[in-house]
Amino acid sequence: MNQNKTVSKMRGRWLTAAASVALASVIGFGAVTSGSLPSYADAVRVEGVQSVGFADVVEKVTPAVVSVRVQAKVNPASERGNNFSFGMPGFEDLPRDHPLYRFFREFRGDRDFRGDRPRERRERERARPVAQGSGFFISGDGYLVTNNHVVEGGSEFVIVTQDGDEFDAKLVGTDPRTDLAVLKVDADEEFTYVAFADDSKVRVGDWVVAVGNPFGLGGTVTAGIVSARGRDIGATLYDDFIQIDAAVNRGNSGGPAFNLNGEVVGVNTAIFSPSGGNVGIAFAIPASTANQVVTNLMENGAVMRGWLGVQIQPITDEIAESIGLENAKGALVTDAQADGPGREAGIKAGDVVTAVNDRAVSSPRELARTIGGFAPGEQVEVTLWRAGKEEKLQVKLGELPNQTAKATTSSDDSSTAATALEDLGITVTPAEDGKGVVVTAVEPDSPAGERDIRAGDVIVAINSNLVTSGDDIGKAVEDASKAGRKAVLLQVNRNDSNHFVPLPIS
Repeated sequence: MNQNKTVSKMRGRWLTAAASVALASVIGFGAVTSGSLPSYADAVRVEGVQSVGFADVVEKVTPAVVSVRVQAKVNPASERGNNFSFGMPGFEDLPRDHPLYRFFREFRGDRDFRGDRPRERRERERARPVAQGSGFFISGDGYLVTNNHVVEGGSEFVIVTQDGDEFDAKLVGTDPRTDLAVLKVDADEEFTYVAFADDSKVRVGDWVVAVGNPFGLGGTVTAGIVSARGRDIGATLYDDFIQIDAAVNRGNSGGPAFNLNGEVVGVNTAIFSPSGGNVGIAFAIPASTANQVVTNLMENGAVMRGWLGVQIQPITDEIAESIGLENAKGALVTDAQADGPGREAGIKAGDVVTAVNDRAVSSPRELARTIGGFAPGEQVEVTLWRAGKEEKLQVKLGELPNQTAKATTSSDDSSTAATALEDLGITVTPAEDGKGVVVTAVEPDSPAGERDIRAGDVIVAINSNLVTSGDDIGKAVEDASKAGRKAVLLQVNRNDSNHFVPLPIS
């Protein structure tokens, strides 16, 4: 009896335990299937400003960007020397279907023959690829912009859109000085086009998106930032590039760099690449320059630039100190050409151009760009630093010629009455024509020798005062010393070209 009770109790405990396990299993299975797990800390999630995407900009602007294929016409080699007949009398009289005629024609490489026409009528030109680059439409009726170096040497131009459509284009005009060109597609359709931005608002660090045709791939988009502004890479006198770090490669030339509003801030034109590939340094022509040049090309087929007619050089700290100029900024006039508007207005060698129409000029390149931005015939106010004070002149600009006239100062080194200027380390003698003094000897370790003054140089003026003898130089040095200046400024003529040399004085 007791034994039965014990067994009953044990059986009850087992049933209770089994029920508990079953219940736990049910609960556990439900937890898994329902996705509710024991409570842990939340996963990491950043609730901040997310990175800006470029898809919206790219979607809008890419239809306006095209590939530019350039071809030149050349005569096929097989078509040159039309009278060549292998010395075989009557070769050209053979029937066109004669086996010998076919053999000799194919032997000399002329496989594109037609037996039903005379050879002379079958001569034609064949186009060969010259270059390919990028471009972009700037008007709905088919005007587009690219680089001059892309189209240079071409006679046929084919535009390929993002959709793969091909159009023939004609060349409207080019401007090698800024490396820009304009093409025109004539077609019965409205093209998607883009506009130039106000690049005065472009800041270093702004996002840019470059779209183009690198390596002929077409429709490639890269992004980066504006790395620098006002870059001078020595390409032309008008260098003023925007530097960007977007990946730009061969074939991107002529393509646009956009801001996030879909406006063109620059035209990609050059890269810095020691290895030949992209290293993140690309240069774009600023939108303001491109807009001005393109407008001229569309209206006139050429760019008409103002001309001041002066030769200029940079201002160094020594030059600035020698002429009493507070800052080493401006463009020093080395010569005013005889037929130039500058000389006619009163500009002369030794003047420093510091501003045009009250716009400061910091360098010779900036002066060239500023003057080139005016049309021929326009009147401008030129601010000069002359003889220790500021002056202003009104100048009517001329038209920039193809060739720049040279200075005509004499460099005859026939000499008499030589004068030794020991403090400067030179010996001089009056020039025969009375214009300046000729340097006949230079001490190598002297101030003049260190500044590359050479025997045969003609010192035309010192501190903007003409000299005719060694005494004039000695007096000018003495006056500068009394005024507390540490250098004098020599105007030197060498090989019919003027330049200025700051010469330290003790």
